Amino acid sequence: MKNAVKSVVTLTLITVVAGLLLGYVYELTKDPIAAKELEAKYNAYRAVFPAAADFKASDKIDIASSKDVLNGSGLYKESIDECLTAVDASGKALGYVLTVTTSEGYGGDITISMGISLDGVLNGIEILSISETAGLGMKADTAEFKGQFKDKKVSQFNYTKSGASAEYEVDAISGATITTNAMVNAVNAGLVYTGSLAGGQDE
Repeated sequence: MKNAVKSVVTLTLITVVAGLLLGYVYELTKDPIAAKELEAKYNAYRAVFPAAADFKASDKIDIASSKDVLNGSGLYKESIDECLTAVDASGKALGYVLTVTTSEGYGGDITISMGISLDGVLNGIEILSISETAGLGMKADTAEFKGQFKDKKVSQFNYTKSGASAEYEVDAISGATITTNAMVNAVNAGLVYTGSLAGGQDE
């Protein structure tokens, strides 16, 4: 009986100490991790909108309304996490940079950044977070796949397995249709949302 009580007390102490250490490590690392994530996001914004000198929040952009906009287009599993105005050195609006998340990935959520000019041209996309299958879905994070969206002006994209022949078509990743669909829907969510902002951008 005495040994059992001793074991329980020992295990409890170990659990408490481990919990305290984990809490300490979390507090110690959360700020550097957040800083790295922010840096990665802004590096992606600069990549998808290289002409911009800065990216600014605008009171004319209400992210809370984005869900209704996306739902109205059948994009129920996508969300707009952030939308900033891309501006030049004089502060003139050039377009938008967005962070978009889709929950339709094979391996879970996929988060992308994208830059869209005021004239509706998609400058490009970058992937911020992805956990797809190596050698299959992870091919979404290659220049070859992402380049299919670059410098295109379309209202939405579709994927095809028979070879893209139109501006709005992208070639599906072989063996990774689910990932391809998720990527296309994420991009379409950004296009739909910025399209809803037409006429409301900063000048």
